[in-house]
Amino acid sequence: MNEQKRKRPNLLLLGIDSLRRDHMSCYGYSRLTTPHLDRFSREGVLFERHYSPSIPTTPGYASMLTGMDCFGTDVVALRHGGPLGNHVKTLAELLGEQGYNTTCVGFSGNPSARGFGTYLDYEAWLPDETGRCPKAENLNAVTLPELRRLAADEKPFFLFLRHMDPHSPYLPPKPFERIFYGGNEKDPDNRSLEPVLAFKPFAEYFASWFPEGVTDSEYIDAQYDGAVAYMDASIQALFALLEELGIVEETLVVVTSDHGETLNEHDCYYDHHGLYESNLQVPLLIRYPGKLPAGRKVSSPTQIKDIMPTILELLGIETGLSFDGRSLLPLVRGEAYVPESEMYITECTWMRKHGWRTPEWKLIVALEPDLHFKPAVELYNIVRDPLERHNLAEREPDVVKLLTARMEAHIASREKATGRINPMYTNLNWHGLGAGPFASSQQAYDSMQIRSASSARKLQAKEAK
Repeated sequence: MNEQKRKRPNLLLLGIDSLRRDHMSCYGYSRLTTPHLDRFSREGVLFERHYSPSIPTTPGYASMLTGMDCFGTDVVALRHGGPLGNHVKTLAELLGEQGYNTTCVGFSGNPSARGFGTYLDYEAWLPDETGRCPKAENLNAVTLPELRRLAADEKPFFLFLRHMDPHSPYLPPKPFERIFYGGNEKDPDNRSLEPVLAFKPFAEYFASWFPEGVTDSEYIDAQYDGAVAYMDASIQALFALLEELGIVEETLVVVTSDHGETLNEHDCYYDHHGLYESNLQVPLLIRYPGKLPAGRKVSSPTQIKDIMPTILELLGIETGLSFDGRSLLPLVRGEAYVPESEMYITECTWMRKHGWRTPEWKLIVALEPDLHFKPAVELYNIVRDPLERHNLAEREPDVVKLLTARMEAHIASREKATGRINPMYTNLNWHGLGAGPFASSQQAYDSMQIRSASSARKLQAKEAK
């Protein structure tokens, strides 16, 4: 390969779906779930307080791949209707215009994945003959040959991977299904999964992948951790190939997630809905040898919308575009930088809610009744109650009033800046049922159901636009 013709560095962006940072050992988790990413983080920069404020997948990736917030993308719902608006430009579109070869693996058809030159898919939902789903190996089977092909071309490349291992169904292959669990998952005296299996909207889905006879919720939690460890081991094959190809020094690698995951918590059972910390807290690791310091940790809060501006500055690309996010390189360099310490948070997965998060408080407001029969207003002191178990809304009305005013002021400001109504107010068919808002929690409970892994996959598989 003639290195003189390579004008810009390559970009490898790993979007690890449903990966919560507090279950990664590089972020201090007690289980050794990410030994390879731990080493990777020591070779680059780790952002300690990175957030994805708009749940779930579609708005999360829309923000990651455009540098815009939900007002800027106009995307808030999993089942987003129509394509991504033409008022934004995706990272793939921009890099394609800059002469990059662009490939997307595992995200074909979603409106947030617009603009790639090549789309490749792999099996990331259904189990094989062993009853397990080797998602990461399936991804590697199509990605490693593609990485070789891209590296052999004189053009720089942008390779985007959507890893699915931490996303349910949690079905890591052996030995990962038991590396964090040594008990009896079928103990008849253990009743911890009873409320999970009794939750009608998800009951059929859980039955389709929970091993028959399992009673212990800690076993299912351990499957999530095993899936993270399996994903980590498989990612090492990508890093090894970068070394074999001799392109480590010229490849910017970014590891992050679209959102976190809720395990057996908050009655939201093994999914990523609810505006709790487990869903908002995601990892961000960036390595670019010679351009970024090794072993640097950034403690200031950052958001998913900051990823694209950061990437573009590292690639040396000036676009003239305005982003809602900002490059994080001043933080890395220790320069003056005023972080956004408060943020607007939204969710349109199985509930339509929004809220306001400060370093101390979390306000969650329902825009319609939810399928969990939760109160319309929730308030948590996330410093004193980091697990968000004590709703203080009735005890702290002044705090609710203050945070509501801040949230509404932010909404008004962003509506004025974009010239569009808050998408949380306009996406009334967010559930895809062809009807308006739910009138009651009972109606939501009876209407919203996942029936199988195939059904879950169809929720995210859109017709390509």
